[in-house]
Amino acid sequence: MAAERRDFDDFLEKFRKHRELMMEELGKVIVGQTAVIEQILTTIFAGGHCLLEGVPGLAKTLIVSTIAQILDVHFRRVQFTPDLMPSDITGTNVLDENDAGKREFRFVEGPVFTNILLADEINRTPPKTQAALLQAMQEREVSVGQTTYKLPDPFFVIATQNPIEQEGTYPLPEAQLDRFMLNIVLGYPNLAEEEKILESTTGGEKPEIRKVLSAKSIVYLQKQISQIEAGPMTINYVARLVRATRPKDESAPKFVQDLVDFGAGPRAGQFLIAGAKALAAMEGRPTVALQDVRRLAVPVLRHRVGANFQAQADGMTTDAIIQRLVDEVPEPKIPKYT
Repeated sequence: MAAERRDFDDFLEKFRKHRELMMEELGKVIVGQTAVIEQILTTIFAGGHCLLEGVPGLAKTLIVSTIAQILDVHFRRVQFTPDLMPSDITGTNVLDENDAGKREFRFVEGPVFTNILLADEINRTPPKTQAALLQAMQEREVSVGQTTYKLPDPFFVIATQNPIEQEGTYPLPEAQLDRFMLNIVLGYPNLAEEEKILESTTGGEKPEIRKVLSAKSIVYLQKQISQIEAGPMTINYVARLVRATRPKDESAPKFVQDLVDFGAGPRAGQFLIAGAKALAAMEGRPTVALQDVRRLAVPVLRHRVGANFQAQADGMTTDAIIQRLVDEVPEPKIPKYT
């Protein structure tokens, strides 16, 4: 038992160093956005998918493609448009003639057969095409005709959307939003960061990015991260936090009952714990802390909590409601032994 513990501690220390190396390599290309990068890596190592929201020009695509480079995984990008069809994503059967002159159907894989799929501007395509990703995201497989094909391992969907442009868009349905582990919002850089961006991107030099982890290493890390301990107190805190988002639950505060139409389901709690384990592992800790849960509460819950018209009238955003919940839901009490 002691030997297994030492091995696990060694794994955590190596993983912490790998994470520092990844942040160092990403820093050669990406200026700032530390919290965003941390949340994307958390999603990847927890085996989830994430939705990136930000106005054009904030380097959403650059962040994802650079992460794919340092992780040494297969990366594909799909630009979602109103005329995109489901088969353009999943693939289709084509009629071929073999050497014997016999015609037969052959499956041609779509771009979803990759390790990291960047679904750019996912809200620009109709629901029929958006839904083509549902099975891939949840089951890691694609059904075409009567045959089901397994997707590569690991597999992540990182989708982007522009939050300020609503004309000609198709908002993602709640069932699909719930498949995304995190909803990550990119903000504008500060003055110093913007000056550095302008300096580094107009000089003509392109930094060399080292590969840090392979696809096999990521799968191994995901399995090891699941062994991070989330104690009963942490699970109790997560359950109470998620239940407090539901306006009809008896534990919901008065402001939630007044400002929220619907709250988060159990999947939110699962993602909070999985993400907290990934955060703890990236920092070399064998157990989850309540602070890990708080750090992920807003990106995990913001797309699972529906603010009503009263909240808008009061100037309360979904993020503000969740942050207030995090501040008000008490920590579990440590039992006293006599």
